[in-house]
Amino acid sequence: MSKTLLEVLQATTAYFHKNGVESARLNAEHLLAHSLQCRRLDLYLQFDRPLGDAELEPLRERVKKRAQGVPLQHLLGTSEFFGRVFASDARALIPRPETEQLVELVLKFRAELAGGAILDLGVGSGVIALTLAAEWPEAQIHAIDISPDALGLARENAKRLGLLERVTFSESDLFEKVDGSYDLIVANLPYIARATIPTLAREVRHDPRTALDGGDSGDEILLRLIVDATTHFRPGGRLAIEIGHDQSARLADALARNGYHDIECQTDHQGVQRFLLAKYG
Repeated sequence: MSKTLLEVLQATTAYFHKNGVESARLNAEHLLAHSLQCRRLDLYLQFDRPLGDAELEPLRERVKKRAQGVPLQHLLGTSEFFGRVFASDARALIPRPETEQLVELVLKFRAELAGGAILDLGVGSGVIALTLAAEWPEAQIHAIDISPDALGLARENAKRLGLLERVTFSESDLFEKVDGSYDLIVANLPYIARATIPTLAREVRHDPRTALDGGDSGDEILLRLIVDATTHFRPGGRLAIEIGHDQSARLADALARNGYHDIECQTDHQGVQRFLLAKYG
C-alpha cells in the first residue's frame, strides 16, 4: 500500500527524532526532495502525492544512514557555501558557516591588495580558494593540501564552478613544497586537540581525521604555520586564520613573538573568538 508524501515525511521526521538527528524535519525534507529530484519547497505543493516502492527505495537507504550519523551533506553529495553549491563527501571537511565569515574578512583586503598573490593552506574541498577566485577575479590563487583526496575533490569543484584555470593546486605539508611569496595567506587548518576527537558529534567524526587533528594541544599545526609563514610573505603581507575557541591568546602571543603586528582577533556569529588577522613585514 502506497503512502502519501506527507505520511512519508512525518514518519521519517519521527524516526530521526528517535535516533537523535538534529533538525529532524529539515533533514527529512532535504532527503525526500533529493530522492524525488525536486526543490525542498516543492514538497509542500504535493503532500497528497502517493509514493510507491520505486520512489521510496533510494530514500530508505539514505534515511537509515542519516539516522546512523552519516552527515546530510555526504548523503546529498553537496554543501552550500557563500551562495554556491560544492560537491561534498568524505574526502574533505564539510564546510562550516563560520568559514564563510573568514572569507568575508579576507575579502575586505581586496581593495588594498588588488591583484595580489593568495595562498590557501589546507584547501580541503576548495570552498575558500574557489570563493576567493570567484569574488576576487584579479587575484592569483595557489591552494595546497597534504591530502591528495582533498585536492581531488577541490579540483572537481573548480571544474564544476568553471574556475579550474583560476586556481593552482599543489600537494604539500604546509610550506614543505611551497617556494613563492604571497600578499595574503589564509588557512582553515586542523585545530582540534587529538584527545577530544572521540567526543565530537558523530557527524563531525565522519570528516577525515587529518582535517580535524591539531595534535595534542590542538594548535600545533597553527603554531607551525605562524613560524613557517614568515619566509613566504611579500612586504606588508597579511595572515588570516580560523582557530579553536580557546586558542586566541596563545596564538596571538605566538604571532607577536614572531614579528607579526596589527594583530586582531575576530569573533564568529556565536561570539566565539574564531579568527586571527595579522600583518607581517
